[in-house]
Order: sequence, then C-alpha cells, then structure tokens
Amino acid sequence: MNDFKISKFMSYILRHDPKDKLISKEGWMDIKDLLSLLNERFSNKINLRDLERIVRENNKKRFKIEGNKIRASQGHSNKSIDLGLVSMNPPEILYHGTKKSILEAIKSEGLKKMDRHHVHLSADKKTAEIVAKRWNQEMLILTIDAKAMNEDGHEFYFSDNGVWLTDNVPPQYIKILLIK
Repeated sequence: MNDFKISKFMSYILRHDPKDKLISKEGWMDIKDLLSLLNERFSNKINLRDLERIVRENNKKRFKIEGNKIRASQGHSNKSIDLGLVSMNPPEILYHGTKKSILEAIKSEGLKKMDRHHVHLSADKKTAEIVAKRWNQEMLILTIDAKAMNEDGHEFYFSDNGVWLTDNVPPQYIKILLIK
C-alpha cells in the first residue's frame, strides 16, 4: 500500500471532487463513504486502521477525523464548503513559498486564492521553503506584512493543520525574501 498515493487521492476527494453529494457543506464525509471510494480506486483493501494511520502520520496534517466523519483541514476548491473558520489576529510576519516564474504577476497583482478558498501562508520560513520545493522550479520565498494587512482590515484565519489563510495579499504587503 502506498500511503502517499492514498493521501493524494483523499485530498482530491475531500478538497476538489465534484461528487460533493457525499460531502456536507462543512466539508465532512462519512468515513465509510471515503473507504468505499478508496477501495474502488486501489486494488488492495484499505480499512479504518489504515485510514486512521494515514491521517495521523500525514506530515501536513491535511485531514481531521471527528467521530465517524473526516474532512480536509483546508485547501478546498469547492466554493460551497464552509469550514467555519474564525477570524484571528495573525503574527506580524507570515511567509509564502512558490515558484519564481510567477514573480512578475505577484509584483503587479499580489497573491490570489485562484481556485481555492484562500491564499495559504505559513508562520515560518522553513515551511514556505517546503511548499516552494514542490514546484521543482526556482524557488521564491516571500514575507507578508500580516500585521499591517490585518490593521488595514484584511482578515486572517488559522486552519486545523496550522496554515494561515486569507482571501488575497495585495502587492504592497509583500517582500521578496529569497530566490533560489
């Protein structure tokens, strides 16, 4: 069994799958329904213990289990999902990791949520670097003046898995920290 592939498929189902009739408006899916979809996809049988282990050992803590339900912590492209996030004051500085090839767009337009609910930000540079490396391109690490944004009326949310979220980051709050 390949936990990475299973986790990626779970992310797809819980964050992006158009078959949202199985997912509540708060993003929850019955674990039995998810196990059924997983077992349709993967030839070997995945049981509840396997699923719980994959959720527990996921380094990004992408999933949350409550009772007999599971959901993704953030990153949904399905706009009808409401995770019930509460606005919070962010740290003074947050970080964003991405690919260098979009630097000019960021300079002119800032960071946009694109097809997701929010822009994802991290509280530390190391996490931003890990995110940026997934592009397999030249890495771009940005610092975000979250304190100034918040003071100017931009809202921030903190997801269950430790990711800071906001609707967008205008260019005036962004500084280039590292290009690698």
